[in-house]
Amino acid sequence: MSDETPRETFEHDPIGHAEARAGMTVGELAEEYGNAGIGASALHEAVDVYAEMLDDDVTNFFGLAGAMVPTGMRRIIADLIRDGHVDALVTTGANLTHDAIEAIGGKHHHGQVHEEGKTEREHDERLRDEGVDRIYNVYLPQEHFALFESHLRDEVFPALEAECEEDGAVSIQRFTEELGRANAEVNESEDIDEGPGVAAAAYEHDVPIYCPAVQDSVLGLQAWMYSQTSEFTLDALADMTTITDQAFEAEKAGAMVVGGGVPKNYTLQTMLVAPDAYDYAVQLTMDTPETGGLSGATLDEARSWGKLEKAARNASVYADATITLPLVVAAARERVESDD
Repeated sequence: MSDETPRETFEHDPIGHAEARAGMTVGELAEEYGNAGIGASALHEAVDVYAEMLDDDVTNFFGLAGAMVPTGMRRIIADLIRDGHVDALVTTGANLTHDAIEAIGGKHHHGQVHEEGKTEREHDERLRDEGVDRIYNVYLPQEHFALFESHLRDEVFPALEAECEEDGAVSIQRFTEELGRANAEVNESEDIDEGPGVAAAAYEHDVPIYCPAVQDSVLGLQAWMYSQTSEFTLDALADMTTITDQAFEAEKAGAMVVGGGVPKNYTLQTMLVAPDAYDYAVQLTMDTPETGGLSGATLDEARSWGKLEKAARNASVYADATITLPLVVAAARERVESDD
């Protein structure tokens, strides 16, 4: 290369070699990731961005897709809510279903993808006969859904039905609020070993839960079945007002998006009708951007739509969220608490 040709895109920032030693904290490990490249450096950047998002001046919107609750991420989300790090949660009916099941005494169990000597299909046929539902390598006995149905019919729907008789319909957010109240009360009265969970934490700390695709879940199916013989019904558009109000009132806003689908888009699209956009955003996903699908779309692409500010800090980590979410949350919280 000629001496006269400048390296306009090159900065002398050599790759280091990450250290992994006994006794390291999660935050120290995340710092070491910053010396490396590929996914390690992306996770390090996500920790940087999320730690800034946890500042008291930032209104935090949290999008939670996939099967995060039944696969063991329930307590992380509930703790974030209880500690004031979530101002609005956008999630799936599936996560709320599994959250309630644990709150009222059900449990998910370690399982396997297939048995030795059997095909995956043969394994699932056996699970079907035994009344066990499988979420990859997690098992859920089907009788827990009967317990869940009783919980809804006895503890949740009656109060909402009375409100519908007066007002014609309730919002989905009001539905999730009542679910959280019922989960908390039954969990305490029945002295359940497992904690009351995500919806209960949101109810107790006045954090709204939005579930725009609630129909796409057992929770939604139960709501529909109850509506066939009662005055109970949901207003699918009502939540748009309250979440948009939150976006309008935020001086600074951040989005943590775990997985894709409806929760991701619902969280990000809120800024399309607000005067400003997200100042911070982190996404944890396994979907790649090359397909053009929303779940893998980069946050830089969201900037082109006006969902992120031009100067927004953002990071995307393409890896299993059951691995990355605990790492990012623990490292960011460690940094914030050490600064206090």
